[in-house]
Amino acid sequence: MAHRKVTPKKGKKSLDSSSSSATLVAPESLQKTELSPTIALPPLKTKTYQKELKRLQVELVKLQAWVKEKELKVAIVFEGRDAAGKGGAIKRISECMNPRGCRIVALGTPTERERHQWYFQRYVAHLPSAGEIVLFDRSWYNRAGVERVMGFCTHEEYVEFIRSCPEFEHMLQRSGIILIKYWFSVSDDEQEKRFNDRINDPIKRWKISPMDLESRARWVEYSKAKDDMFAATDTTRSPWFVVEADDKKRARLNCINHMLSFISYEELPLPPIKLPPRQSAVNYIRPPRTSQSFVPSLF
Repeated sequence: MAHRKVTPKKGKKSLDSSSSSATLVAPESLQKTELSPTIALPPLKTKTYQKELKRLQVELVKLQAWVKEKELKVAIVFEGRDAAGKGGAIKRISECMNPRGCRIVALGTPTERERHQWYFQRYVAHLPSAGEIVLFDRSWYNRAGVERVMGFCTHEEYVEFIRSCPEFEHMLQRSGIILIKYWFSVSDDEQEKRFNDRINDPIKRWKISPMDLESRARWVEYSKAKDDMFAATDTTRSPWFVVEADDKKRARLNCINHMLSFISYEELPLPPIKLPPRQSAVNYIRPPRTSQSFVPSLF
């Protein structure tokens, strides 16, 4: 079934008077809305989840084709507490897309050279070019979270970040970049459950770091840092969107669905593809199997 065009809501796009590029502004219905009390929903059935995920991933493929065709630049920021489910959501978004046009940026500890650069400089290098979607698995907001709480930056550096960040993001938007910011919210109990799961599962053990353990010990400090960050950077033109993430499956679907509704796109017609006949074996004799080394068939 063809996907109908998502009609932009009033207030979604505005044109900067000094530029012909469009600056995205969140729909009024999505700005500064108060979150209703969380209602405990039953676990999502796997069959339902897989069906909805496939439907949404088909739409993601259409979105990427539209982004490439129209040479849009999309940057999506994923933030939240450790074990909130950011990585799982990013994986479900990216796994169905062409990696040549969808990149995941997950930067490590800054180098000595990067520590002495303009703070935003190392992130600027990874911003999308025309036709690209970039997914930031954590971002410049490290300064407002882990760096502030753990003392990795000075108070002056933190204050300068809080002052500069809205201006930086508005500058990106004026340049034509579509910026979407998600905060994955997880409860204390659910985070503890996921941490214990990682500790006890050898496949997931690598996900636990000393910084994760310290974040548990400083839960309240991180909460205060997040509140201060939202107060300074949850702007009308660049709002935060909170994803309730205690249920990973629902969080992934809700995030993808919101992302698709935020960017107006259309389904492009696909060119017909006809598989050509295989070339006949003219003057070709395949070497004997004994001349090749094969992986043992143990399974």
